[in-house]
Amino acid sequence: MSDDLPLPGEEGEPAAESAGRLRKAPTAFRTISEVAEDLNIPQHVLRFWETKFPQLKPLKRGGGRRYYRPEDIALLRRIGDLLYTQGYTIKGVQRLLREGGLDAPEPAEREAETESVPEASLPLEPAHLALREAVAELEALSAELHALVQAHSRG
Repeated sequence: MSDDLPLPGEEGEPAAESAGRLRKAPTAFRTISEVAEDLNIPQHVLRFWETKFPQLKPLKRGGGRRYYRPEDIALLRRIGDLLYTQGYTIKGVQRLLREGGLDAPEPAEREAETESVPEASLPLEPAHLALREAVAELEALSAELHALVQAHSRG
């Protein structure tokens, strides 16, 4: 073996190529597995969010393969931030989208709104967030199982 050739991940070879994947242009469409990896969100959660947020509309090709546009990825990133970092619930994020966008108010502004905001859309403690995430994942799995049972009963 020659000492002149860099090993994967060493200087001289881009990190994306060392992982076996070429770096895509920022405007390129991405598969659900690429988006899940980039955002560190499981694929089934992304599919579940598509059912809760009609603004997410990935291009679907034959076999149901999803391709996310850059604007879909930006929206997913923002939804994830609101849910997991800022403590919003799914209903709270849906409300923000209905009201014209995801420019969420700062925490101090949210506190001033709490009197008129239903409890379901208030920020939650980290333990509650973990429970909400687990419930969302279970709901997504349940929906997938239901679809499989329906497909099996038809076939």
